Amino acid sequence: MSSLSVDVYPKRRKTYTWLFFLLPSIAIMLVFFIYPILLTFFYSFTNLALTGEAARELKFIGLDNYTRMFQDPTVHLSIWNTLVFLIGSAVIGQQVLGFLIALLMKQRNKTFRRVIGTIVLAGWVTPEIVCALCLYSFFGDEGTLNAIITFFGFSEVTWLFTVPMLTIILANIWHGTAFSMLVFQAALDDVPNEIEEAAVVDGASKWKIFTHIIIPYIKSTITTNMMLVTLQTLGVFGLIYAMTGGGPGNSTTTLPIFMYNQAFVNYQLGYGTAISLLLLLIGIVLSLLYIRSMKE
Repeated sequence: MSSLSVDVYPKRRKTYTWLFFLLPSIAIMLVFFIYPILLTFFYSFTNLALTGEAARELKFIGLDNYTRMFQDPTVHLSIWNTLVFLIGSAVIGQQVLGFLIALLMKQRNKTFRRVIGTIVLAGWVTPEIVCALCLYSFFGDEGTLNAIITFFGFSEVTWLFTVPMLTIILANIWHGTAFSMLVFQAALDDVPNEIEEAAVVDGASKWKIFTHIIIPYIKSTITTNMMLVTLQTLGVFGLIYAMTGGGPGNSTTTLPIFMYNQAFVNYQLGYGTAISLLLLLIGIVLSLLYIRSMKE
């Protein structure tokens, strides 16, 4: 019995100590993460509103919000706009451009890396609303871009009305590419030079070194960065709202914009929370796909 007290109780005490130090983190997760999600899930099945009869009496309406959501053509358009914005600015824009910049900076001198890194980081460290105002001034009717093209004899273009989706995609690329650049720069610096030198000695071309050594070596980094950039881009709101407000019409209305309009412009909080859960579901599905690809 004495041997049990010597062997077992210290282990239990160690376990309880570990749990004790985790309690503050668990409490914060429950209060600020789990509880809001559960509350949002509950409100999505109600008629919660800020005005009208629904504001006086909260009622459980079942799947009415979800039925309305999937029958709403604006929701279908918002999903499509979200996917276009996601693929254009995150998958193709930030991921590819960030990787190319990091690749061009590989094994360069410190001065070159410092100058290019500072230029790219300028967009990332700029607050989202400031970035939106800068790009709005650039693409505006009397903005910098029109001043440049008129200087060369071309006519002005109403960029924010002619190609609004392209303008917000370019704005988000400028704002977020630095994150991908930093991630890939760290990964590329970890690729052993000895492997590349051995491949050169064996007669491998630069393309084969790139496709058979560099890409496989940083494959997990590419997938992880893709997941982080995707989740970040799914929640972009201020940039789009400040530049186009979701317009003209609904041409740049993504799910966060549509959710905001329904919840805080039309005051239909129950319907807005249902849309937010759809956005959460898309993020979960994409994350699971990325995690599965990492395991493979």
